[in-house]
Amino acid sequence: MKSFILTILVASLSLIAVAQQPPVPHPFSPTRDSIPRVSTLDSVKVKAAARTFGITRLKDVDGAGIYAGMKSEVIVLKDITANTATNNARQVYSKVAGLNIYENDGGAGTQLAIGGRGLDPNRVSNFNTRQNGYDISADALGYPESYYTPPAEVVDRIEIVRGAASLQYGTQFGGILNFKMKSGGDNTTPQIVTRLTGGTWNFFNTSTSVGGKTGKLTYYAFYQHKSGLGWRPNSQFNVNMGYLSATLAATTRLSVTAEYTHMDYLEHQAGGLNDVMFATDPRLSTKARNWFRVDWNLEALLIDYSITDHLKFNSRFFGLLADRSAIGAINTVNDPGGPRNYTTDAYKNRGNESRLIYTYNTRSSNPFVLLGGLRYYDGYTDRQIGLGNAGSGGAKSDFAFDKSNEYDSLSYSRYTFPNHNLSLFAENIFRIGSKLSIIPGGRYENISTNAAGFYNNPQQDLSSMYTGTVISNQLVTEHRLSNRSFLIGGIGFSYDENASMEFYGNISQNYRAINFNDMSIVNPNFRVDPNLKDEKGYSADLGIRGHVNDIFHYDLSLFTIDYADRIGTVWLTDSNSITYQYTTNISKSRNLGVESFEEVDIWRLIRGSAAKMKLAIFTNFSFIDARYIDSKVSAYENKKVEFVPPVIFRTGINFQQKKLSVTWQYAYTAKQFGDATDATTPSNNGINGPVASYEVMDLSADYKFNHIFLLSASINNLSNQKYYTHRAESYPGPGIIPADGRSFYLTMQVTL
Repeated sequence: MKSFILTILVASLSLIAVAQQPPVPHPFSPTRDSIPRVSTLDSVKVKAAARTFGITRLKDVDGAGIYAGMKSEVIVLKDITANTATNNARQVYSKVAGLNIYENDGGAGTQLAIGGRGLDPNRVSNFNTRQNGYDISADALGYPESYYTPPAEVVDRIEIVRGAASLQYGTQFGGILNFKMKSGGDNTTPQIVTRLTGGTWNFFNTSTSVGGKTGKLTYYAFYQHKSGLGWRPNSQFNVNMGYLSATLAATTRLSVTAEYTHMDYLEHQAGGLNDVMFATDPRLSTKARNWFRVDWNLEALLIDYSITDHLKFNSRFFGLLADRSAIGAINTVNDPGGPRNYTTDAYKNRGNESRLIYTYNTRSSNPFVLLGGLRYYDGYTDRQIGLGNAGSGGAKSDFAFDKSNEYDSLSYSRYTFPNHNLSLFAENIFRIGSKLSIIPGGRYENISTNAAGFYNNPQQDLSSMYTGTVISNQLVTEHRLSNRSFLIGGIGFSYDENASMEFYGNISQNYRAINFNDMSIVNPNFRVDPNLKDEKGYSADLGIRGHVNDIFHYDLSLFTIDYADRIGTVWLTDSNSITYQYTTNISKSRNLGVESFEEVDIWRLIRGSAAKMKLAIFTNFSFIDARYIDSKVSAYENKKVEFVPPVIFRTGINFQQKKLSVTWQYAYTAKQFGDATDATTPSNNGINGPVASYEVMDLSADYKFNHIFLLSASINNLSNQKYYTHRAESYPGPGIIPADGRSFYLTMQVTL
């Protein structure tokens, strides 16, 4: 395996060195000489017939953002052959180097779980996750987990910017993940697209979109319904999603867009397994009473105004009304019966982010660009935890507290988490000559995080006769407040060696705000450090990227993440000999790594401009060394950070000729640890222990009969590997969550 990876890398670097043909600018390789450094159009609206290989990157100034000197990737959905009906992340993100992917929900595709550069993939909580530039997670500051993921069928492109994005977008070491949705286009006649997909385990997906333009109004609407039984028993799901967008071009300079998104789904969760169970039968399910429900509503109003030819204004008003509920047995691998654990959250968030982009020094052939912005965010979460009913028939999904049970009120806790955030940020591109750009930036943050609520502390009679009998109950109230202000800064550079080769680099400070989970207490066995601090640090990149003609594309980079004040837990004993779990800033970690992406069109290399078909091979590779350093817990010191595979390798072949497109891909993920102590002996509950290395293959194909009919087919996990991607502490576990076995899908698309 290692020799194969090395061969690919050497071959890729050799192609860069020996290419003798004069460079030809490629329209999707944004360098100084190939495209304008400043774009006055939203790039989603740019039309081009040129191929993108399915992945490109952001321009130095793209829409309302500056991305010069940053590591960025843009996945162009229309140019990839993948199973978009299931939101298969392994296929959609195959060309993005260094992503660790959790596979939790099979064909449901409702909760994306990816992490880059050694950061936890869980519900993309280490990315600042957005849709059309506004927040979609539960709470961007206090609870940045995303229970909603836009269906790939309605997404035009996916933008990923790594750690240096912190100066423009704020919290999260991973950077920003932004889903750009499809729009109505310029056709005055409405275009209707209907897709119907069937697959293994009763998978069914139907979606319909309509878009067009009438007068000054451009509109787009999308609806999707998806259901299936899942690979394991007790894994069925039912998903509904709708998206509406309307853009009014009030004048030639001013446009206003209103958007609404709704998603609801109900999932039956098969639960986790321990290692013995997984080795015996990975399709086993010991839970029939675990359910998960989500209702997500996003509203947004977007304003784009070209004040002058050199001054642009963009403002996004956004809001979230949502809730999620989970009920089931989550304390053991087996279901002990009786009342289930029940947790429910309600989210009410609102905010605005406004930006000005000013191009100046325009008399020079290398103008400067200044970006300034302001963000206001107001979040509110209401969280309740207690006992739910046992469920009739062993499989009932009643989401309610069990008031008939004495222990429900004793186990009940409720917290509210209001938070407020005001941010100011600025970046500037200074161009020194025709090749070098220097990009400094800074961000000011004012954050207020609050936790107010209570939990019950029942006292039991522990005498031999009355063991377990509750004799009194103490209601414990809590109120925590954390106000802080701080500045972060950074600087980047971009050096264009020529029209087809760029050197880039950056270093910027990052932070991750205190999570609500770290502030709430649900029983007296948990305590929180009153001086708990945000997690802070910095990230840096140094790389080279470019292309050789329209044949070979590459991006090679080194990176580091210095992650200080990581929040964790440690067991302590107080003066009364009571042992408790203490949440505090426990350690620092350091991630070092290398990432590479290469893609070559072999057929075009052989035939040149006369090539009528495409035969391309891509590879991406990452090596990451992530360790705890300067830890307060000796057991963590110099240990590898959990859920960080040291090697992630993906490769694939894409064939395109006229109406047919076929893609085969292979993914390898090295062994990783499941906890901070690097335990090699699995625990009985399946939570702790290593995650074994695994490899998966997929095959997808599209055939376009004409401009009306398209047929797609996909085989996921081609070789039917039995593997798992992580160990869950609670939902959807606890324990090992097996990935799906081999599955087949067929899609018919009709465009009218």
